[in-house]
Amino acid sequence: MSIDDFKAKLAGGGARPNLFKVTCNFPSFAQGDAELASFMIKGASIPSGTVGVIEVPFRGRKLKIAGDRTFEPLSLTITNDTGFVLRNAFERWQNAIQDHELNAGALVPGDYQMDMSVEQLGKDDIVLKKYNFRGCWPSSVSTIELSFETNDALEEYTVEMQFNYWDADGVTS
Repeated sequence: MSIDDFKAKLAGGGARPNLFKVTCNFPSFAQGDAELASFMIKGASIPSGTVGVIEVPFRGRKLKIAGDRTFEPLSLTITNDTGFVLRNAFERWQNAIQDHELNAGALVPGDYQMDMSVEQLGKDDIVLKKYNFRGCWPSSVSTIELSFETNDALEEYTVEMQFNYWDADGVTS
């Protein structure tokens, strides 16, 4: 196997982790800006999916059968703007789920869960693959670190989005 064989198999030059777009839909009460989010979300992940294992003992051996599927949260890294537009939207979203003062919130999942997508782009800006995350909501909005010692940097924070499941282009049941 030569380097030329490898180059021939690396169609399109390979997928690049810095070529992506996130479409973050917000519930109306959060007053989020999906267009701003697509620019300010500087990092995302394509979460893993894990199929659990059920071990069934039989005569001193263990038969392994497929269990339930679980998903890691979708993690977003966001560059903060001076108006805190996205930060405020995620905080309003969380507050609608669980109010700080009243300890009450949305009861119907459809009222606070939204769909999101992550698109992997090619160098020509064509969508190579699209992941659709169904039933998303922010479970964690991280701290923003402040320090007199930090120069030449912009604030950033992470948001962990829980979701029910994902589907993707090119993946069928």
